[in-house]
Amino acid sequence: MVFISATTDAGNISSPSNNISVYISIVDGVPVYSVFYKGKTVIAPSKLGLKLADAPDFVNGFECINQSTSSFDETWQPVWGENSHIRNHYNELLFEMHQPSTERFMNVRFRVYDDGVGFRYEWPQQHNLSYFVIDDEMTEFAMSGDHTAWWIAGDYDTQEYNYTESHLSEIRGKMNESIDNNASQTTFSSTAVQTSLQMKTDNGLYINLHEAALVDYSCMHLQLDDSAMVFRSWLTPDAQGHKCHMQTSAKSPWRTIIVSDDACDILSSNLILNLNEPCAYEDVSWIKPVKYMGVWWEMIAGGKQWSYTYDLPSVKLGETDYSKVHPHGQHPANNENVKKYIDFAAEYGFDQLLVEGWNIGWEDWFGKSKDYVFDFVTPYPDFDIAMLNDYAHSKGIKLMMHHETSSSIRNYERHIQQAYRLMNKYGYNAVKSGYVGNIIPRGEYHYGQWMNNHYLYAVKEAAKYKIMVNAHEAVRPTGLCRTYPNLIGNESARGTEYEANAGINPGHTTILPFTRLQGGPMDYTPGIFEMDLSKFNPSNKAKVNSTLARQLGLYVTMYSPLQMAADLPENYARFMDAFQFIKDVPIDWEKSIYLEAEPGQYIVVARKEKGGENWYIGCTANENGHTSVLNFDFLDSGKQYETIIYRDDVDAHYLENPQAYIISSQKITSKSRIKISAAPGGGYAMSIKLIE
Repeated sequence: MVFISATTDAGNISSPSNNISVYISIVDGVPVYSVFYKGKTVIAPSKLGLKLADAPDFVNGFECINQSTSSFDETWQPVWGENSHIRNHYNELLFEMHQPSTERFMNVRFRVYDDGVGFRYEWPQQHNLSYFVIDDEMTEFAMSGDHTAWWIAGDYDTQEYNYTESHLSEIRGKMNESIDNNASQTTFSSTAVQTSLQMKTDNGLYINLHEAALVDYSCMHLQLDDSAMVFRSWLTPDAQGHKCHMQTSAKSPWRTIIVSDDACDILSSNLILNLNEPCAYEDVSWIKPVKYMGVWWEMIAGGKQWSYTYDLPSVKLGETDYSKVHPHGQHPANNENVKKYIDFAAEYGFDQLLVEGWNIGWEDWFGKSKDYVFDFVTPYPDFDIAMLNDYAHSKGIKLMMHHETSSSIRNYERHIQQAYRLMNKYGYNAVKSGYVGNIIPRGEYHYGQWMNNHYLYAVKEAAKYKIMVNAHEAVRPTGLCRTYPNLIGNESARGTEYEANAGINPGHTTILPFTRLQGGPMDYTPGIFEMDLSKFNPSNKAKVNSTLARQLGLYVTMYSPLQMAADLPENYARFMDAFQFIKDVPIDWEKSIYLEAEPGQYIVVARKEKGGENWYIGCTANENGHTSVLNFDFLDSGKQYETIIYRDDVDAHYLENPQAYIISSQKITSKSRIKISAAPGGGYAMSIKLIE
């Protein structure tokens, strides 16, 4: 380890390869930083600082009192992930500052990796600063030009938007058309966007802005000054309009900048994970990746109901007697139907079955700002929780719990212990939680400091009961799954459910790995085989914007240790040859190699199964399709493999002929080359198995 100490008002640090460098200085009392990649400007001189409530700001009047550098290099093993081993190698600069007019101190810590930069604010314990309230974070990210960007609108309550591709200068003009309706949404600016933000410069640099280790702090958006092409941090406020309530010693999340001249490097970056703390648990044996099915799509797309009866205009838990109402007969979470799903899931090797709508209270769950909305323990009369769990266990699978909170957070926290105990009682070890609607306490937002603390509280409490959490509508991930690996998934983006109503752009899944997935895996719920939803729900005229072959490719391109086969069993039964890939594809990986990538256009990735010798390849393409010439030099030299290829037929098209696919097989070696095409809105999948 190298250690240098100095007191000048400027400092610099480079990555281990020297490809990335950071320069920081005090200019007229203001801290200013810049970032460079191979001599090209990534971040032009940008100011640092914060505005406080009822206290002098941390904006100017600074002097550097000390700076020190160090190096760090380790290799760690995630509990699950795209790779079984991750190298964490960086050079660090700690820039310590003093504000003489207030006798307060603030530090900025930079970690510079070969794939990017992370920096954060730190406030050590000090006599003149103990409790303080942040009203604005003034961190700037000055762009060197009018870059192309893939963005969604800044919003305090949702990320469930289609992405827009445009130049930065076009964001203002395209903002209104980028926003569609959501159950809870709060946009706030004509030029604000959300992280993770992916950009590409005219000179071929790919730049990604996000944050890591979002703990006890407010979620960051990016507010663009489109006259100067400068982004500034914009934090989600609380019900009082403040951004963060802090107590020293304290630190902000890391502000992250991933950069490369190769798009594949952005996808393979581990910067976000590396900036998070190591695993907090000594025993992780209970944390297992999950491949599951669900009593879900027939409600989302099929028009069935989460509720049990139409008789009740409102429900009062503890008072309403469900034995005295007439069931409407449209409730899929019933014993007979759930057993049918259990049988199918067990026959084809799935781990778990999610059942939504199992618990009382769904008759008036949404839009009422209702406090005591669910109790998370009482089943509807047609759901025998003990019998169904026993039946599932006898078939070798588990049921997955569902906790929709309706965003009544006080109610969920008041019930969470008994809810987790119920899960332990019946053998559940995973829960899908949901936060649909406006937050209670009223006035709080989904991405404010208070809610971010709640999401992490739920995960840490779940760990005490050895329960894994998949939170929907929660704040976008920032790598906390390294520290808390029972956080096995989130939604936090526009997922497959939108194919059933508002729609998803064909290129959406070519963007998400560059943006949303930078911070952690998504429960995208792929595997839809019937694209014309009217065929099983005549009242739903929506069509899924994908070919069947691409639905298979998503199991590889959309990395997650939590993968759902989201369609109905009867739809899979019609295409069992294609369904074989869903059965075969692993959900935990030894090694991942991104072969081809361009945001908004295509992604091709190869992954090697953990604990085995087989590989899998997936491709997703936008409405223009994509042709690959695959090079298999990642395979072991001198060995022979058999590959099964699931690809679009020559006349396949996501709108006109989505179910046209071909399955073929051939023997390959590390020297083989295969040309393969994805149709418009299509993709392909390959299983590559070692021939012993």
